[in-house]
Formats: sequence, structure tokens, C-alpha cells
Amino acid sequence: MSRAKPEDDEYWNSSKFKAFTFDDDDDEFSRLKESKRAMNSILVVDDDDDDDEEEDGVERVSWSGEPVGSISWSVKETASSIRSGSERSFPKIDTTPSLSKQGSGYSLSSLFKEKFRSLQDKLLLLDEAVAVYDGNLITAVSQILFQELMARDVALRHYVHYLKEMGEQKLLVELMKALGRTEDMALMQYKEHLNIKDEGQRRDFLKSCLGLPFSQDDATHVQDHYTLLERQIIIEADAEIFKKFPRKASILNMPIITTLYYSCFYHYGESEGTYSSPANIRKTFRISEKQYILTALGARAKLKSWFDVDSLFNTKNWLGYTKKRSPVGFHRVVDILQKNSAPVNVLQEYVNLIDSPELKLSVALKYKCHDIVINTYRDLKDRQELVVYREKLERDSPEYRKIQELLNNVQIRWKN
Repeated sequence: MSRAKPEDDEYWNSSKFKAFTFDDDDDEFSRLKESKRAMNSILVVDDDDDDDEEEDGVERVSWSGEPVGSISWSVKETASSIRSGSERSFPKIDTTPSLSKQGSGYSLSSLFKEKFRSLQDKLLLLDEAVAVYDGNLITAVSQILFQELMARDVALRHYVHYLKEMGEQKLLVELMKALGRTEDMALMQYKEHLNIKDEGQRRDFLKSCLGLPFSQDDATHVQDHYTLLERQIIIEADAEIFKKFPRKASILNMPIITTLYYSCFYHYGESEGTYSSPANIRKTFRISEKQYILTALGARAKLKSWFDVDSLFNTKNWLGYTKKRSPVGFHRVVDILQKNSAPVNVLQEYVNLIDSPELKLSVALKYKCHDIVINTYRDLKDRQELVVYREKLERDSPEYRKIQELLNNVQIRWKN
């Protein structure tokens, strides 16, 4: 982090506004008003106040000798100075319970600057505030720092970078809040879940984040994250199902698509009313039809459940006829089936569903769907390609003999 500028050092070791003095006993009240205006001008400025209102404000200051405001020092010191006119030393720390600051014209930050000039004084006061748990004063010190940083863009950027590097998450949250960047503050607080190892505690923490001022998209994400982890904890408790098909890892804290794949693998066919059913997960997390089909296809093909694979694509028209349709290209379906060692008859069924003749032939050649390749060359009346393909087959194999019969068929009018 870059070294503080000289003017910053001067600020923390001194004060721009001097405290009022009482050298002239005849002008005590006017000096008191002047000091009060100076202090309020630091953070609380109201140019519209007339002289009468200022006088009223001064008169509302309590001079009873009891603490005024929620700060940890006593106005008794100042009242005593007015009566005696003596030199003021470092203000005494009064650890008695603070009174409400309503009615006082002083703000925490202005009094902090006015009466505690040097850095040592400020630190002593801060230590005393921590010792007596005076949260208001601690907050005042932080607010002064944050407001000074806001006036210095370069320093602010360096400070934010430093806090991130040092992992000072809570202080970052307070800084973002002071800067009015509530969405950034909410996101930083949400990211603290990464430091929570216990799943139950993480779930409870995520639940506590639901009310933070996120943007609409981020709020939806956090809600889904909480709901997903809650769902995963419930599903994880069912260990009986893993005996037949042991798993490699837990689904806790896994992404939604991994959870859906797990559900399609272990809980396929369950009713939508159960938390673990694929249909329930798809509906709860608004998973698209394309993503659902690809995930379910991978899970059911892994289990060699070809009937379930067919059911993913079977649809009925208004006449009751069944046909296959897919939100993804059938060439992608064939790729997934082949990776899961689908039998040739299953592969060929889906290769035949590819609309483009050129793409169909390419996929058939790639996965050695011989019947489809032979029939495609026949339909194209391409004798030369049939001869070339025949040489790639075993002699006397069914596919070899089929090509030979086609080549000997005089009724086919070949184009070459």
C-alpha cells in the first residue's frame, strides 16, 4: 500500500478547526456559538439556518455536567472550563453510561475532531471506547476515515485493494456501506459463505443473506443458492440408494446441473412432489428443456437405460401418433449415446433422425453405421463411393454382400 501523503498525516495529528477559548469573559457566549458552528460545518451543514435558529440550537445544549450524546467523554469538562477560564488539557474519558444525543448540537465526528486533535489523543479515545464497548464512538472514528477516503479517489482504491489482499471482509463491508454501495456491500457479505465449512451453518448463513439489498438478478441467485443447498442436504441423507451404484463424491455444494444429473441417475421416475425428483428440480430452478434433455440423456445413457432414453424424445401428435423430437440436434444425441457405448441399432435409429443428408452421412461414417452409409450412397446413386466403402469392410460380411448386390442391380441408374 502506498505511503500516506503528508497532508493526511497532518490531518490525523491535528485538527482543521480549533476549539473555542474563553480569554474574554465578556464574550463567552458569542465564542461558544462560533465554535459550535465550526464543528457542525465539518459534517452537518445547514446554510439556511438564521441567527435565531443558531441561538436556539446552542441553548438546547445541556450544560448540567452530565454526558451529552453517545460519545464517551463529558461535557462537564467544557462547562468547567467556561466557569474557570483555565487552560484545557486532554479531555477526561467518562465511562459512565452515555445519554441520548438528541437535543445536542454536536455530531460524533465533529466533537471527535474538535476536542481530540492529535493522533495520539484519537487513539487513546478509540482504545477507551473499545474498552467500554462504546460502539457509537467506534463507528464515528470509522466514518471519519471513510469520508476522508471518499475525497481521495486514489487512496480509496488503494485502501479497497489492501483490504481485499488482507482478507478484511468485515471492514470491506462497512466501507462499501459507508460509500453508499449497498449492492457491493451485500455481495461482499454473501461471499463470506465460502469460509464456512459446515453445510448446516452455511445454509443458515445463506438464509440470513436473503434480506440484503442485492440487485434483482443477484437476489435470485442467492435465493437459488440457499434453496439448492437446503435441497442437497435433504437428498444427501438418503444413503441407501448408493449401495447399488456407489458414487464418487457427495453432491453437497455442487452446481445445479450436477445435482440434476445426480437426480436423473438415482431418482429418475420419482413423482414431482419429492425434493429429489428430476421434475421437481427442473421446475424449482427453472432449467430449460434443452439443458434438462442433455443432462437426463447423459445420466440414463450411463445406466444403459435405452427405454428411458427413448421416452425423453417420444411425443404424440393430436392424432395419437408417436414421433421423436428434440430441442437439440440429433447429431448431438448420437454423440452422447456413442460415448456411453450404445449398441449399433440404437445409434442407427438416432442417426436416421438427422435431417441433413450430408451431416447424416458424416455421422454414420464416423460411428460406422454401415447400413446408413450404404443406403445413403444408394439414394445418391453414387456407385464409386459404394465401391470404395466396400473395400473397407470384411469380405463376406452382411454389409459387404449388401453392397455387392446393389452394384449388380441393373435397375439402378448410377450417376457415375
